Amino acid sequence: MRFLDEIIDVKKEEVKKLRSEFSLSRFKDSEFFEKNCLDFNETLSKDGVISIIAEIKKASPSKGIIKEDFNHLKIAEEYANAGADAISVLTDQKFFMGHINFLNEIAQIKSVPLLRKDFIIDEYQVFEAKSNGADVILLIAEALSPQQIRELTHCAKENGMETLLEFHSENQLDKIDTSINKIVGINNRDLKTFKVDIKTTECLSKKIPGEITLVSESGISTLDNINFLKKTRTNAILVGEHLMRSSSITDSLKQLKEWCIHEN
Repeated sequence: MRFLDEIIDVKKEEVKKLRSEFSLSRFKDSEFFEKNCLDFNETLSKDGVISIIAEIKKASPSKGIIKEDFNHLKIAEEYANAGADAISVLTDQKFFMGHINFLNEIAQIKSVPLLRKDFIIDEYQVFEAKSNGADVILLIAEALSPQQIRELTHCAKENGMETLLEFHSENQLDKIDTSINKIVGINNRDLKTFKVDIKTTECLSKKIPGEITLVSESGISTLDNINFLKKTRTNAILVGEHLMRSSSITDSLKQLKEWCIHEN
């Protein structure tokens, strides 16, 4: 957890800067603020298929540069044209080489819901997400207290957005408030060792109420992975590195979509 603590310390400084440079009224003046968000939960809740959230990710702390030839707009267009159900946009700059401008520019051409993926700890980041075209924000349970999760979830909802509440371990499950947290992500990556085990989804999903929309994240790249998840109650998958490293994003995403169809 030390690495997560380091990230949160950086985010606290970023929030201070954000608060000094922006007012809430300035966020509300953006072109996106009064626009209705696209329905993320409905997009992920389709019968007969596992939905796909395709992620735009240039780098990661554990893997370094993932995609050298990186053009966020081109990637977003490829994802949309190849049938991604939603698109996740990394906006963290220091650790993942993302940027809030990526989200804004992709939102100009979006046709599917956009997830802002970052380490959100403050309502100003929620307003920032909305003003840059996000339809949904990521909240990481390990980085937040139950009270913070409630407050940030309500803030998102008040601004027309949804939340994806992400877990990495069983000891965080009591932070779910099923009255407000309708979409839960299970990250198969251990935050301490960075080891990925897709069986994490199988284990934790059994402890999550059935009415919750469930997203499996990390380590998903093969037909075997998808077939395994079909045996769980997974509604959607979030895939980034597999697509980013592919020689053809379009072909790889279309293949994933074929794999994600449940057999009758």
